[in-house]
Amino acid sequence: MKKDAVFVFSEEQLGYSFSDTHPFNQKRIVMTLDLLRKMNAIQDADILAPRIATDDELLLAHDPKFIEIVKQAGKGELREDVGSIYGIGTEDTPIFPNMHEASAMLVGGTLTAVDEVMEGRSRYALNLGGGLHHGFQGRASGFCVYNDSSVAIKYMQKKYGARVLYIDTDAHHGDGVQWSFYDDPTVCTFSIHETGRYLFPGTGNITERGNGEGYGTSFNFPIDAFTEDESFLNIYETAIREVTAYFKPDVILTQNGADAHYFDPLTHLYGTMNLYKEIPRIAREVAEQFCDGRWIAIGGGGYDIWRVVPRAWSHIWLAMKNEAAPTGPLPAEWLAEWQEQAPVTLIPTWEDPNPLYEPIPRKEEITEKNAQMLDRALHIIRNERLNN
Repeated sequence: MKKDAVFVFSEEQLGYSFSDTHPFNQKRIVMTLDLLRKMNAIQDADILAPRIATDDELLLAHDPKFIEIVKQAGKGELREDVGSIYGIGTEDTPIFPNMHEASAMLVGGTLTAVDEVMEGRSRYALNLGGGLHHGFQGRASGFCVYNDSSVAIKYMQKKYGARVLYIDTDAHHGDGVQWSFYDDPTVCTFSIHETGRYLFPGTGNITERGNGEGYGTSFNFPIDAFTEDESFLNIYETAIREVTAYFKPDVILTQNGADAHYFDPLTHLYGTMNLYKEIPRIAREVAEQFCDGRWIAIGGGGYDIWRVVPRAWSHIWLAMKNEAAPTGPLPAEWLAEWQEQAPVTLIPTWEDPNPLYEPIPRKEEITEKNAQMLDRALHIIRNERLNN
């Protein structure tokens, strides 16, 4: 009997850890799962342990030399001057023990989710340990060693012959995935993110549309700093429906970074929890409409692990289970347990405080500028409709 959804997780995913002070902290997965447990929204039978990706699977999207470098780093055998060439041992991506094994486990988690959906055992699958969208074929970047999305898409192409739509709502551009498939007409990459004028990695302009046979299968929606919920969601929903109808995928893979929130320390967007309530529900609707419900979701960014990420990521699972979005207080037991560890006061409700921030003086200007960007970004699709 097909399940509604599976939640891919094991404590082995927590081995991907740069340091106690690094912004990328896998404790957010544990906190999310604990929140779902304490609200009785997930059972042990829903949880599936990930497997580790094989070297052959990693080679679908990564150079053999790079994989060898990662292995050496995790064993303490890599010279600093060599590692820096490959993005390893940098401030963003410092070396940690068993770096290869931990990174391959996150990739394997996404492949586990893929097989559950593509082989029909589950309608949807969630691997919050994935979403490392900055990893390149031969270089680590931006907290990301191996790129689980790129490997998973290549895996779906090879094993299932699938046309894949990749949707990235992280505040940072999904550069590693985009460039992996920039000339591939059977993969469509879609990224809504804060403009690269202010934020790493500095790419993701609307003019990045693909190359050669892949032209017209890369879509970027760079939004202004201080963008609020209404403008973000208008662009996301309008674009995702138009792009999906245009591309006609067999499966959708969504990267669900939770760093467009006002509280996130690394970005400049003014999102609230309403973003994270709506994003996965729209993704599910689109998957049901265009690809028989085949939807795989992964994690990504999100650096306020206390006040934002557990609430945001819980909404993905609740959307997969088709449960109503919760309102009101969070479970008291969850708040009591995690407040003892938190350096900030936790938000005690599913909703954010209102008001969350002072009104934005340039709101109308930002909204209008984003709307103009949306029209330009979708002109390929809209011109095709006019011509037909």
